[in-house]
Amino acid sequence: MIATAACSVTLSGCGLLFQNHEKRADAVLQPTPGNTARGTVTLIEQADGVQVSYNLTDMPPNSDHALTVHERGDCIAVNLDASPVFALSSDRRKAVSRLDGELGNIHADTTGAATGFIVATDVSLDGVRSLISRALMLHREPLDPYANAPHNVGPALDCGVIRR
Repeated sequence: MIATAACSVTLSGCGLLFQNHEKRADAVLQPTPGNTARGTVTLIEQADGVQVSYNLTDMPPNSDHALTVHERGDCIAVNLDASPVFALSSDRRKAVSRLDGELGNIHADTTGAATGFIVATDVSLDGVRSLISRALMLHREPLDPYANAPHNVGPALDCGVIRR
C-alpha cells in the first residue's frame, strides 16, 4: 500500500515535467511622441501559427492601422530611424508581396479602441523566425494587401518590445 502511494506521488510529479508548456510573449505598446495610442499585445504560439491578441485604445476613431514587427527591439528611435520590418534574409531578397513581420491590419471602432486577434503563420516565438526582443509597432496607415514591397504604412503611433 505504501509502495503504491509512493509510486503514485512520483508519477504525478512526472506529469508536471512533461506537460505541454505554451510559448507566450507580451508587448506593452506605448505612444510615440505626439500620439496617444496604447495597449497590450499577447503572442501565443499554436500549431497553426502565432496568435497575436491585441487590446488597444486611444487611436483615431473609425480608422485602420498596420500592425508590424520590426527587426530591432528599439522603440526609442522609432520616429527617427525605425528598423526594417522583420523578414528572413532569404525572404527579403525575393519580390514577396508580404513580409513575415507584416502581421495585418487593426480596425479602431468609434471610440478609438480595437480588440481582437490575428494568426501569423510565418513567424514563431523561438528559432530563426522568432519575434522575441523585436519591436511591435502600430502604424498610422493600414497595409495594402495589393501593393508590392516596400510597404509604406506611415509613422508608428505606438511601439513596444516583445518579451517572454
